Amino acid sequence: MTDRLVIIGAGQAGFALAAKLRALKDTRPITIIGAEDALPYQRPPLTKKYLLGEMSFDRLLFRPEHWYADNDVEIRVSTWAEQIKRDSKQVILQDGSVLDYGTLALTTGSTPRGLPAAIGGDLDGVYVARDKRDADLLAEEMRPGRRVLIIGGGYIGLEAAAVARHRGLEVTVIEMADRILQRVAAKETADIMRVIHEAHDVVIREKTGLKHLIGRDGKLVGAELSDGSTIDIDFAIVGIGVVPNDQLAKEAGLEVTNGIVVDEFARTSDPSIFAAGDCAVLPWQGGRIRLESVQNAVDQAEAAAAIIAGGNAPYEPKPWFWSDQYDVKLQIAGFNLGYDETLLRPGAREGAHSIWYFKSGTFIAVDAINDAKAYVTGKRLLESGINPDKAILADGSADLKQLLA
Repeated sequence: MTDRLVIIGAGQAGFALAAKLRALKDTRPITIIGAEDALPYQRPPLTKKYLLGEMSFDRLLFRPEHWYADNDVEIRVSTWAEQIKRDSKQVILQDGSVLDYGTLALTTGSTPRGLPAAIGGDLDGVYVARDKRDADLLAEEMRPGRRVLIIGGGYIGLEAAAVARHRGLEVTVIEMADRILQRVAAKETADIMRVIHEAHDVVIREKTGLKHLIGRDGKLVGAELSDGSTIDIDFAIVGIGVVPNDQLAKEAGLEVTNGIVVDEFARTSDPSIFAAGDCAVLPWQGGRIRLESVQNAVDQAEAAAAIIAGGNAPYEPKPWFWSDQYDVKLQIAGFNLGYDETLLRPGAREGAHSIWYFKSGTFIAVDAINDAKAYVTGKRLLESGINPDKAILADGSADLKQLLA
């Protein structure tokens, strides 16, 4: 028998779990398995500062290589798990080797949805934006004057549009829903972000889907859209959501429902196996959700580490997110699932706005656009369980501090 912790997945959650265990003075052996050939690194800057050439890759690493040896953490890169044998507590790796575990953590993340080959998804010049390899390929494509089609008007697509414009490309965004950000934000937020992108000469075509991509000798050269029009393009970025990497867990017989189901302690249906981050489905207000955010990956992984180290505190998600586009910072506190009312509040300075979400009269989330004060206030209200006075919110001249009194 071994007390070794094996962590499958070397992203934000996997690293955070190992680092927290060591911070808690837990001395059990730890092995992290990562499919990429790089040490664990931050992903958000990949498609922003790294892609723009403003940040070198070594600055994205969570820790330098010596940290792992110094902290007795074995890190295996270019390695992935093929099978989990729960009865013998073993992980079978791609080369046939076997790792015994006492505790197993699945931090396998998610994978961007691709386009079917039948509509051109396998053409050269079709990209997603998830890891270092994707960012390096996109950096080669993003040259001034080239034409890019971005498929999907969510945060990933809009962030890609902002970077492409910064690098001097001609950008078209298509969104098959009625508007951009339809799945994740209110109409007021979408309207503000649309105006910002159009001011930067991004062409946004809503209620417009992709019929198929057009190739010549295997290379992408154009696209036919759902309205029958065609456009010439040099490459495309697909931003139509992600799917959780839960197949390994499913094959091992763990409970899986669009992600690996965990309880409030990040335990799966097998008490010796934990899961955290994008791959995990966790309890939320009587139901289940999957939170795709760096903040949740870190917080849930650290909560799991505390449990593994002998603690007993449940993980209570306090969601927050952010998106950087041009010189605009969108900060989100809370989770707007099921909202039925919104309130738009102008900020104290030009270009600042906040959108406040309510469900059955209860405040549940805020989108703050270049308005740090609204974000901080909203976050504190949510943490305190205070329902803000809507009259104060509606009065743009009122001091938000009154809401916390």
